[in-house]
Parts: sequence; C-alpha cells; structure tokens
Amino acid sequence: MARSRKPDRRKSSGDPRADHYFYKAKDEGFAARSVYKLEEIDRRDGLLRAGMRVLDLGCAPGSWTQYAARRVGPTGFVLGIDRTPCALSLPNARTVTADLLEETPGGDEPFDVVLSDMAPATSGIRDVDEARSLELVRAAAAVAAARLAPGGSFVAKIFQGPDTKALVEELRAAYRECALRRPKATRSESREIFLVCREFRGRG
Repeated sequence: MARSRKPDRRKSSGDPRADHYFYKAKDEGFAARSVYKLEEIDRRDGLLRAGMRVLDLGCAPGSWTQYAARRVGPTGFVLGIDRTPCALSLPNARTVTADLLEETPGGDEPFDVVLSDMAPATSGIRDVDEARSLELVRAAAAVAAARLAPGGSFVAKIFQGPDTKALVEELRAAYRECALRRPKATRSESREIFLVCREFRGRG
C-alpha cells in the first residue's frame, strides 16, 4: 500500500514565509502568525521580562497578549484591549472589549511596556491607508505617554510613508531610544514596519 503524503504547505501561498509562520503559530498554540514579529523585536531589543505589566492595544486575535503573558510570567500581568472581542484564558492576562480612542481601561497603575499591533481597515489607496495608520499610531503613542512608567517601552506597527521619519523624531523627545524594525515574519508585500521606543523619559 502506498503511503499517504503530507500536503506541501508551501504550495498554498505565493510567499513561503507566510505559510511557515502560519503553521508554526498553529503548532505552538498562538492565535496568529504575527506573534513572531513581536518575538523577534523582543529578542533584539530586550523588551519583556518577568514581573512586568504590559498593555496590548489592538490585541485581537490575541497572539501578542499570549506571548507577552508567557514572557512576564506568573508575577507579571498583561491587559489586552480591542474593539473586537478577544477570548483568552490566561492566569496572568485579561482582555477588555473597548475603543481606545474613547477609553483606556486598566486602573491607575502604570505599565512597563505598551504594545500596539493596530492597523486600519485598508482602502487600497496608499496615501489614505498610511494616513489612517499614522492616526492610530499617534493615538497609541498618546496612551503610552499617559500610561507608561518612566523607563518603559512602546512598540507600534505603522504603514511606512513620508511622515514616518517625522513621527520618529517626535517620539525621540519622549524616549531615549527610537528605532524602526522590519521583522522577518513580515509578509514581503507588506508596507508595515514597527516603531520601537525605549526608556520613556516620563511625564512633565
């Protein structure tokens, strides 16, 4: 009897990396392949440590919250916020359904890291999508400025455009280090890039 062959996963997409990270996420119990973007940033920049408090903006479907919860461990805490309900069962994480432009739950205690993987609903018009992405990043940066502890970090996805450089310069006034990262798990056709800002100077 001939042995059945496993399907060639790479044939289902034009980008072999897309399938590799998709199936890796499934195998490792993560909600989405985007987790490997955060993992690479974390390994490179040393963002997450045991005991930290993390705020994850635009958390659905939950892979960044899952990863952060693993990294901060039982003594840490992760709060995920999204307009789309995100059902996760983790002992050291909680998700809230809310619009961060209207409210940011989580009490008064500051966070050590604020993450944002938010992206706008795309129109297919490059300038429009870049402008919408910039608006979301500015909103996330405002939340970070209000909720980060001194020395904290801020990471946000943005569709790279002509205003990206100016935004980085603005954020350098609030953080000692600001850099742009494009993780390997990013799809080849994507315009997304990640802002990584470290050592928040504090308010006032």
